[in-house]
Amino acid sequence: MAREAYIERKTKETDITLSLRLDGTGNADIDTGIGFFDHMLAQIAHHGFMDLEICCKGDLDVDAHHTVEDVGIALGQALSQALGRKEGIRRYGHFTLPMEETLIVCALDFSGRPLLVFDAAFTAEMLGTMQTEMVEEFFRAVCLNAGLNLHVKLLAGKNNHHIAEAIFKAFAKSVDMAVGFDKRIEGVLSSKGTLA
Repeated sequence: MAREAYIERKTKETDITLSLRLDGTGNADIDTGIGFFDHMLAQIAHHGFMDLEICCKGDLDVDAHHTVEDVGIALGQALSQALGRKEGIRRYGHFTLPMEETLIVCALDFSGRPLLVFDAAFTAEMLGTMQTEMVEEFFRAVCLNAGLNLHVKLLAGKNNHHIAEAIFKAFAKSVDMAVGFDKRIEGVLSSKGTLA
């Protein structure tokens, strides 16, 4: 069965359409109006081997906040929808990702109990037209809407672009691991019998 999702989200601040195919090839077609954010979202698709299409028209005359947060909401909803009951998936994923001087650790659990622990600091306020503080806000929105427990930790790094990009890539690799199937798993990988 295809693990796909289609999300439409329209508010007074953003108008979003998002399609996700978990078992894809890494194709990305992203347009949020924020160049740096588009680049980061493309990393999720490419390194997570998922196909991702996102179109967002947001109130960028205000700032990037609503656009970034609402895309995170939509992506979290899409992950939840595509995974369904989460039967047969590994559930857990982790990756340690180096990017030049930067080293990021990411670990996650599609437990149904959302929590973000984000231990990474930026020394620049902006990356292109996106506030660096929005990296954390994006992942918080994803977690809350995907039922995802996510830990992100910066072990080394100075270049803010490298830090952000390594986080997105490590997240993608961890998701790819967690949503993969293990034939030994019957139902869901939980002693409770549910990941909700």
